[in-house]
Amino acid sequence: MKKGISCKNIFKSYGDLSVLKGIDIKIDPGEIVAIVGPSGAGKTTLLQILGTLDSADLNIKTQIEIEGIDLQKMAPAQMAEFRNSYLGFIFQFHELLPEFTALENVCIPGWIGKNDPRKLKEKAKGLLGQMGLADRIHHKPQELSGGEQQRVAVARALINDPKVVFADEPSGNLDSQNSTSLHEIFFKLRDQMGCTFVIVTHNDKLANMADRKITLKDGNIIP
Repeated sequence: MKKGISCKNIFKSYGDLSVLKGIDIKIDPGEIVAIVGPSGAGKTTLLQILGTLDSADLNIKTQIEIEGIDLQKMAPAQMAEFRNSYLGFIFQFHELLPEFTALENVCIPGWIGKNDPRKLKEKAKGLLGQMGLADRIHHKPQELSGGEQQRVAVARALINDPKVVFADEPSGNLDSQNSTSLHEIFFKLRDQMGCTFVIVTHNDKLANMADRKITLKDGNIIP
């Protein structure tokens, strides 16, 4: 089975607006790749398609594979199960549920996956401890700083041992100190867990730390 991500001929349009114009990408397992480019280049759209949160335009030539699994052949229920089991997501605005504690927010993907609640809770505590949040696990999002909320979101993305983590402007709302801390966490996690990171970012420092940069402009990858 081929690991990592392999895709060919990804097209995406919204009405008359052509956002992606035939994207080909190969990302090796364990690689940290930054997707960069000007606003409106199609970065987030590409990330959402690779992460199964959106779909490419119907095109007989389009191929999207993650961990050797052909996403184009999946029914919606299979896709949802695959997403929860294989993929993790980190968003710019954290997307934590305000009524749940940090610990509960981290557990949510595991609950959806029907994992053992006791083991899940212990695993979530361990991940939050790794993030330096051992004393904050019972706090709700509004009781946490922006940097702490984002670290909770990272722990949540990792709870199901994903093969690939997709991050969309993960440091976009953080100050420089918290941004640097978050970037360092990504690289430690890659070394510890072996997961692949695909990161959309405008942060030049993070992009330059990545193993590789993919630059989008006007819906195309440019050298």
